[in-house]
Amino acid sequence: MFERRPIYRETAKQYQKASKKEKMEILDYFVRITGLKNRNYAARLLRQHGKTIYLGKKNYLKADIAKKGKRPGRKKKFGEEELKLLKKVWEIENYMCGKRLKPILNKVLDNLLANGHLHGSPQAIENLRHISASSIDRLLKHERKKLEIKGRKGTKPGTLLKQQIAIRTWAEWDENCPGFMEIDLVAHEGGNSRGDFAQTLNMVDVWSGWTELVAIKNKASKWVREAIEKVQRRLPFELRGIDSDTGAEFINHPLRDWCEAPDKIYKGRSSRSNDNCYVEQKNYSIVRQNVGYFRYDTEEEVYYLNQLYAYLRLYTNFFQPVMKMTEKKRIGSKVQKKHDDIKTPYQRLLESSYVSEAQKERLTRLYKALDLFHLRQKITACQRKLFSLQKKKNVKNKNLEETVWNF
Repeated sequence: MFERRPIYRETAKQYQKASKKEKMEILDYFVRITGLKNRNYAARLLRQHGKTIYLGKKNYLKADIAKKGKRPGRKKKFGEEELKLLKKVWEIENYMCGKRLKPILNKVLDNLLANGHLHGSPQAIENLRHISASSIDRLLKHERKKLEIKGRKGTKPGTLLKQQIAIRTWAEWDENCPGFMEIDLVAHEGGNSRGDFAQTLNMVDVWSGWTELVAIKNKASKWVREAIEKVQRRLPFELRGIDSDTGAEFINHPLRDWCEAPDKIYKGRSSRSNDNCYVEQKNYSIVRQNVGYFRYDTEEEVYYLNQLYAYLRLYTNFFQPVMKMTEKKRIGSKVQKKHDDIKTPYQRLLESSYVSEAQKERLTRLYKALDLFHLRQKITACQRKLFSLQKKKNVKNKNLEETVWNF
């Protein structure tokens, strides 16, 4: 650039002294060496070079074609170091949007710094602590485009059309406290529904978003009941009610008798359109996005699915914030939605009066003991193991693509 500046200045001087015909030739040459596409703009630059504009007795401006004016505005607050640190946090948090990442960013930074997985200058770390949600999305705009190029397999769940019923007894269904859960099974048939194949029991607490996953060998009611009992024993709150669809794996005598036992308080609500929407959304965002659409039908695969779900349970409930819609109204042709404060299921349970203090202390101790970076590594290791088992079963399938996190 410094070598070109004298050429620009000399060209401008020649242009101002040249005839009309010569100016056309000089302009052609100038456009060619500068790469300018607008000839009118290039001609104006050549005409105005060297001219002086007086703004007062002592203040004046002198046009120089070789000098680049300073752009107005404040200096950039977030540089390459901040982007590098933010990108690492974004990858660990599963590429979530700025609105969801911002509320938990400080806690994630504290976790990574305490366990020695994040290295940066104190100023860069401090800048990230005060970054806004819109700045997060702006800085990660190009990184998000790279992710979109790679693509993700699968389609999002569509509108539920089948009628829903639930298994409950006398307790009122109350979505304002933890304990009322939607349940569903995710089939891992891989496009071939013949024979037995693994199923994932997905249970989601409507109020807090707390999610539990258990892989079972098939959809027999025996395994479904055992999985529900397993989840009930490890829940940090009392299981007050379950809401399922009309599948035979849920609507059966063994499970009904279990729910109607004297020591349990389960009751259903009347069916409504788009029922079980919470668990259906988790079927895609947690189950499908982490294990894909492969066929899992061996005991070894079920074992590693449960290993993966054990880590996902901690990752999702303690580090993945949930947005809950509180209001939805139509204004003309637009739909306006309002959400409550974005919090993780763990944070919501700490604020609930229905969760005992002992359980809250246990959750807090568990949260402080978790290493987010290592947790993410263990999740990826389980995914790679499941993928390697798929490759052994699909040796002839050359188009088999890896669907684990690139981490």
